Amino acid sequence: MLDNVGFLLSETRPGQLPVCSAAVAFVGRSNVGKSSLLNALCRKELARVSNLPGRTRAINVFQTSPGHWLVDLPGYGYAGGPMAERAGWGAMIEEFLTGRPSLRMVFALVDAKIGPTKLDLQMAAWLRDQGLPWRAVATKADQVGPSRAQGRRREAALALGIAPAELRWTSAKDGFGVRELRGEVAALLAP
Repeated sequence: MLDNVGFLLSETRPGQLPVCSAAVAFVGRSNVGKSSLLNALCRKELARVSNLPGRTRAINVFQTSPGHWLVDLPGYGYAGGPMAERAGWGAMIEEFLTGRPSLRMVFALVDAKIGPTKLDLQMAAWLRDQGLPWRAVATKADQVGPSRAQGRRREAALALGIAPAELRWTSAKDGFGVRELRGEVAALLAP
């Protein structure tokens, strides 16, 4: 299912997006590794990876099959770019997430090394308050030493208000946890 993913479109106005049958969205702080994780899930360079935070400035839609989408949303928090443009990203993300009945899951990404930030915790609370289906995914797990991984995962999950088993622990760099997440995404987007 994720082997034939291709870029469909970029849009800054969620209301202009066409209707789709199923969508999963990836959201997280700027520089959390959304694009790297999407590329690892799809096993190809789809999303542009940058060392500068805030390069994703629109809703980027990738199609897995007709009407089935992977969606890369702009990062929140520190990002480069014009202030007026950055100010509109929150409203854009909110409008997309609340206005898409076909949304099957929001994958909320947090950095495994630094844990959930204040903004990550606000996003998790907002997703809960909106009643949206969501799952927390820790990225960059390769940056957490093996002796600290279990404790770090437990701390991050506790901060997010979920059980440690509910927090996906992944690394796009070494592939850890990617296969399992790939299976979950594929099942959510199955026709």
